[in-house]
Amino acid sequence: MKTTRILTLFAAAATCALAFLSTSCSKPKPELHIYNWSDYFDADTLRNFEEKYHCKVVYDVFESNESMYAKLKAGASGYDVVFPTSYQARLMHDEGMIDELDLSRIPNAHFVDPKFLRIVALDKELKYSLPYMTGTTGLAYNKDKVPNFEASWAIYDRADLKGRMTLLNDYREVLGAALKYLGHSLNTTDPAQVAAAGEIVKRWKGNIAKFASDEYKPGMASGEFYVAMGYSGDVMQVQTDCPTVEFALPKEGFSFWADDMVIMHDAPNKELAYAFVNYLTDPAVAAKNMEFNNYLAPNTGAYELVPQEMRDDPMVFVPEEQMLRGEQIVPLGKDDQIYMDVWDKIKSQE
Repeated sequence: MKTTRILTLFAAAATCALAFLSTSCSKPKPELHIYNWSDYFDADTLRNFEEKYHCKVVYDVFESNESMYAKLKAGASGYDVVFPTSYQARLMHDEGMIDELDLSRIPNAHFVDPKFLRIVALDKELKYSLPYMTGTTGLAYNKDKVPNFEASWAIYDRADLKGRMTLLNDYREVLGAALKYLGHSLNTTDPAQVAAAGEIVKRWKGNIAKFASDEYKPGMASGEFYVAMGYSGDVMQVQTDCPTVEFALPKEGFSFWADDMVIMHDAPNKELAYAFVNYLTDPAVAAKNMEFNNYLAPNTGAYELVPQEMRDDPMVFVPEEQMLRGEQIVPLGKDDQIYMDVWDKIKSQE
């Protein structure tokens, strides 16, 4: 009995020692913290990256550039890679929030489409950002519910569609649409022009159900909304569930844009951040994400990997002559306050 007890105690002690060694020797996986838009990655994208780099990805979502920027400026830290729209990326760079890129650590950067750099990119030298996806902002509409549709921002004056339409919850996009409707640049710094656009949006507000940057997608799919100001790829995702939804670029003009990948200046894991940016720029990964979210990854290596149907789709590969009617939102510095003041009055109006 004594011998048995001694052996039992010895075995128990050995087991505890092994458990302790196992616990103390196994290091926690490094983490990559991402701050991005919703519905932007193919299901395998993050899982494959985690397996390849033996890490854990922590993914947070924002609804608008403004909410993302406000959160970061308020002190939110710990993010490695963030996906702002180009005008916001430039502002973040000017304020020292993001790093300038070492392109030697992003070998896949040579796949970035030169045509994109010429027409769309604000950071044409890839100094502080790399493009992820690019698209347009236009009108989604249900062709079975909207008689006599015309591709014009004037649709928001139609009383017969009252309560069945939405506008984005984005002051530069919405005021930009009204400025285009009035024949102005969506980057004007003329206070009178912006104020006039604000009056147009106030009028439109009386006919919309809400300002919505995410809710319009399920609302269009379910038939709750008949018209929505939306992003091209998002609308194509809606078409999967509701084939009667169409997309049009208004005749007065529209915004085109790119969402960029940037590395935060205070990123906790810059090595993983560079690896992730390079990984997303790999043509095979970019092509899978294009097929998932229906936006254009300006990546020459990815183009030949997506289906011919996508390559022929003018919603994805927008013809250059059509792009000439578009305009990209740019940062306006202190003049941005002109837009914010007008927007605050619109949102506070009952």
